[in-house]
Amino acid sequence: MIDTVTNKFKSLRLKHCADNIEEIIRRAEDRNLSCLQAVDQLLDVEIEAREQNRIILRFRQSKLTEKATIDQFDFAFHNSRQKQKNVILNLMDLDFVQQKKDIILIGNPGVGKSFIAKCLAYAATQAGIKTLHTSAMDMLNHLIAAEADHSLLKKLQYYQSPDLLVCDEIGYLPLGRQGSNLFFQVISARHEKKSTIITTNLPFAEWGNIFDGTTVATAIADRLVYNSEILILEGKSYRKRG
Repeated sequence: MIDTVTNKFKSLRLKHCADNIEEIIRRAEDRNLSCLQAVDQLLDVEIEAREQNRIILRFRQSKLTEKATIDQFDFAFHNSRQKQKNVILNLMDLDFVQQKKDIILIGNPGVGKSFIAKCLAYAATQAGIKTLHTSAMDMLNHLIAAEADHSLLKKLQYYQSPDLLVCDEIGYLPLGRQGSNLFFQVISARHEKKSTIITTNLPFAEWGNIFDGTTVATAIADRLVYNSEILILEGKSYRKRG
């Protein structure tokens, strides 16, 4: 009989029910559980396993290369980090994603912008939130290539659809007219619909140096700032400590 039930679970794609039915039956007998209680436990196993698989998939889809957690961040390294500590820790509850808010992290290289962004992205994957982490140049190189092979709409959707997009390292290289226009399309489509995290080494006043002139820079900044949390990190590079 158990083989018949196991095969029925498999036919219904309830793999974890099939894998655990014998253990649950033994547990039910040992603890004098009712049939309904045993079924409930079996379904709990299936639900929990599927949730874990979903979290693993979210992490894989995010393109994150590490499992960054905020407990690894040295808030004591610089006063700037201490001042922003409560704000950063509050962001870890991920309410900003539900509120469709953007996060902008501004500061010199090495102050922790990218790591904080990765912590938020990793936390989002663990909450089952569809997340994508990319550098600005990688995103734009992919979009420019897609424009050349006439697959731009599909590639734009790839960057526009995640509930949380982390776009790292904006400002190290100018994006040019084509790159600026493509970046604007991504940000404009996500505005008030999805959350975006930006890390940059340049203040807003210098964004005209990144994008192709002040007009598009202003348009991008206006959309990002409209409903956002802006964190300015100061101090020397953590990578050069010692």
